[in-house]
Amino acid sequence: MIVSQFTSGGSAWPRISLVVGAGVVSAFQVGKAPAALAAVQGDLALSLAAASWLISAFAILGALAGAPIGLAVDRIGARTMAALGLLLQAAGSALGALSPGFTALLATRVIEGLGFLCLVVAAPALIAGLAPIQIRDRAMALWASFMPVGLTVIMLAAPLLSIVTWRGFWLLNASILVSYAMLLRWGLHPPPNHPRPYRKIHQDIGEALVSPGPWVLGGLFAAFSAIFFAVFGLLPPLLSQRLGVSNETASMLSALAIAASGVGNLVCGQLLARGFLPARLLHFSFGIMTLCGIGIFSHTLWAIASYALCVVFSFAGGLIPVVIFDSAPRQAPGPELVGVTIGFAMQGNNLGLIIGPAAASGLAGAFGWPMVSVAIVGIAFVAALLVLPFNKRQLTEAASGQSPLTRAGGRF
Repeated sequence: MIVSQFTSGGSAWPRISLVVGAGVVSAFQVGKAPAALAAVQGDLALSLAAASWLISAFAILGALAGAPIGLAVDRIGARTMAALGLLLQAAGSALGALSPGFTALLATRVIEGLGFLCLVVAAPALIAGLAPIQIRDRAMALWASFMPVGLTVIMLAAPLLSIVTWRGFWLLNASILVSYAMLLRWGLHPPPNHPRPYRKIHQDIGEALVSPGPWVLGGLFAAFSAIFFAVFGLLPPLLSQRLGVSNETASMLSALAIAASGVGNLVCGQLLARGFLPARLLHFSFGIMTLCGIGIFSHTLWAIASYALCVVFSFAGGLIPVVIFDSAPRQAPGPELVGVTIGFAMQGNNLGLIIGPAAASGLAGAFGWPMVSVAIVGIAFVAALLVLPFNKRQLTEAASGQSPLTRAGGRF
């Protein structure tokens, strides 16, 4: 067990919502870079390709340290790791506000990314311990909504940049993170201390490395994240160019489009609870995202039609994280390795966050925006191949009469 079921009596939803809120304020740190991209560019005299690394640098450590963070969660506890993650993000954001130049700012984004990884690996483990089995699908769907909710809120806050500057924006985020870390420690009482059998770290790593489940989830999350942030990481400048609106208006339009992803998260939770096969939901989501991605970067469509496709793209993308988080307990090599499996998935997510904006900005700068859609098609094809073994396993389990809810129950 990663974390004990430490809710006794009353509803689990308030505590689950508290954990989701920690994810939301952490997602602010992902979204503040796209929202402030133009302001940072102007202040530090950067090209679009260089400034896009403010998005990608956030994920550098996460692309390397996801599995080790998962092992740490399995050992020191999800509650402690979640609070540590919030404080690391706060430290990175505060130092970023004081950065004298671009290189130092990139370094602080790496610190923020490490804290973000600690939080998002620990949080699903916390929710698994908090949520009774009958609401776990919906709880995981609510958790997966943390990213679109956080991105939407932070982009809607873009007008603050003209008042506080981007450095003040960073300091404001640091204060929010510190406050929430204190709230999380106060609101989540420590679980009862149950003895666990001793396991060697190299044994856990070995089991995870030879099991296909963590690799498949990591690959799927990498593909999703690369496609999603290739579009939304650079959407404000794209909309500003295509629609001829200000940077603040472009950020607000991006926020509204991203909000559709949160709706997709919640819809996916209901679909999983009703017995829809995860692999089929993955095929549907990646297919719709690919078609929309081609249209978004096409010069032949009206600008308003491209924006409408952004909304559909976002909604379809909202299904994928829910499927991945919900499947982690079943794809883990064993019940004691759920944390490291989620770590693998988040490692893939961070790898995609590095590749997506950097590749999109490079292709757009060299060949124009339509070339970004070619990269999206290629990544989606790789994702479709990864779903094949996933699909085979799900069909086998469905034929044996094992429901997703039943399988999840023994894994957390």
